[in-house]
Amino acid sequence: MSHTIKQIADLAGVSKSTVSRIISGNGYASPEARERVERVIAELQYKPNAVARAMVSQRTNNIGVIIYRQHHPIASHPLYGKILDAVILAAEALGYSVFVTTDQEMSLRRADFLLEKRVDGLILISRLRQNVIDYVKRFGVPYLMVNGTTDDADVLQIVSRDEEGGGQAAAYLHRLGHRNIAVIAGPQEHRSHNLRLKGFCERLARSGCRPDESAVLYSSQSTFEEGRRLMSEHGERLRAMGCTALFATNDMLALGAMKWLLEHGVSVPRELSVMGFDDIDLSAMYAPSLTTISVDKAGMGREAVRLLDRLIRQEAAPAEGVELATGLIERGSTAPPGTGS
Repeated sequence: MSHTIKQIADLAGVSKSTVSRIISGNGYASPEARERVERVIAELQYKPNAVARAMVSQRTNNIGVIIYRQHHPIASHPLYGKILDAVILAAEALGYSVFVTTDQEMSLRRADFLLEKRVDGLILISRLRQNVIDYVKRFGVPYLMVNGTTDDADVLQIVSRDEEGGGQAAAYLHRLGHRNIAVIAGPQEHRSHNLRLKGFCERLARSGCRPDESAVLYSSQSTFEEGRRLMSEHGERLRAMGCTALFATNDMLALGAMKWLLEHGVSVPRELSVMGFDDIDLSAMYAPSLTTISVDKAGMGREAVRLLDRLIRQEAAPAEGVELATGLIERGSTAPPGTGS
């Protein structure tokens, strides 16, 4: 049999508000009142349900996650799936449940999904349309963005140091001796791809070998298929230009490009070194394994939950967000020009 707060209050001889304060742990209750209420709760074996606890504490202990989705499934996405895994684990450690939806679902029939679930805060992942961000603002709960793109100065962001990582890639290839380098650049409206290309080109320019603009291939998507397609259209031309290395602004583009090269008898890295960015799991499984710049995917997810929890608790958080370091992962797809196996 279920019992109500009013029944507990009547049996303990206190007000409903006193029972609510004792159950939620918020506010003062005299030791005598607390003892009577706890005795009644024990006798009735009362367990407040989640809705009742939320009504009392004004907290649901739920976090909502909105992920940009255009062409990829979410849970198996090589980058965002890892971030989401880390969000779920970090949230569980702090006692939160996690509800996940996508920006497409937000704009269609499930626009009220998170409102119906009642969440204490929101994590926005990747490049979201402005109407989704505007919706979140009207939602009236704390929120932040992970690895995203927005011109909204109010959005707290957790990102990697993509421009710095692009510079690391350029410095590494230059150090190997490459001077004629091709680039596959992912969608430039996305912050990460834009900054990675910027950092790469600026670092090469400081070394005196800015990439030939005709050797920079721009893609509208950041997929394996797009990398392969671009190489099928431009690979022979790039080789005729004397390019000895190829840098792509994410691993999937790099792996797609390398797939085409290997299928067409181009030795990687002896004839063309290939380098990516992100350090997804597939980059180590490929043959040859892909040299890349690592992104702290798990760190972004953990940091997002940590900061959102501070916002929910109305504690201080860094006004300008957090930037996580990148790092060089050297594998088998790169070597000095003409010397790889």
